[in-house]
Amino acid sequence: MMMEATYAPAHAAADAEHSPKPTSEAITRQLAGRIPGNKGIWVGITCEFVEFALMFSVYFIARYHYPEAFRKGPELIWTTAGAVNTLIMVTSSFFVACSLASVKNAQLRRARFWLAAAIVTALGYPVVKLLEVDWNLAHGIDGKAGIFYTVYYYLTFNHLVHACWGILGMCWAFFRLSTKAYSAEQHDGLEALACYWHATDIIWLVLFPLFYVLA
Repeated sequence: MMMEATYAPAHAAADAEHSPKPTSEAITRQLAGRIPGNKGIWVGITCEFVEFALMFSVYFIARYHYPEAFRKGPELIWTTAGAVNTLIMVTSSFFVACSLASVKNAQLRRARFWLAAAIVTALGYPVVKLLEVDWNLAHGIDGKAGIFYTVYYYLTFNHLVHACWGILGMCWAFFRLSTKAYSAEQHDGLEALACYWHATDIIWLVLFPLFYVLA
């Protein structure tokens, strides 16, 4: 009896020692049904979508009443700047996604590299936007040039504000990543940033054809 009692705990300890530890992939599968990021970021994303839904309503109402102005408007603005910023938004979103995937696989150094690449790329967006505005003003295109340009400046400047918030969020996430605050098991902050940046990217993908392409 004493030998059996002694053997049982030792056997149990051996089983526990040799049992497979949960991997990050297994943890991801367990958490597959949860909301990515956190509830707070989804409140912010919902507010952003509602805000731009109202702005798009203004766009289509103005387009309905002034079809000729909206037909000719895209011919005068700097389409190349819009195309470059589209490439910047899509590329930076891809880099953020790569950073998040690296964190989930416990590759923190690679995650920092991808997030740094996302920050550098995203910083090109406000730079190109300011160059675009400077180009517009040099060609006499300001907010008083017509209804199309009033709506154009109003929507794109609002998107610029949201993009700048996203860039600041990337910088904060990079700091947190550098201090090892994120891990394969806990990375809600980085995931929330990715959700916000993808949402901002989606809005730009709607703005680009409306103002730069549909002539």
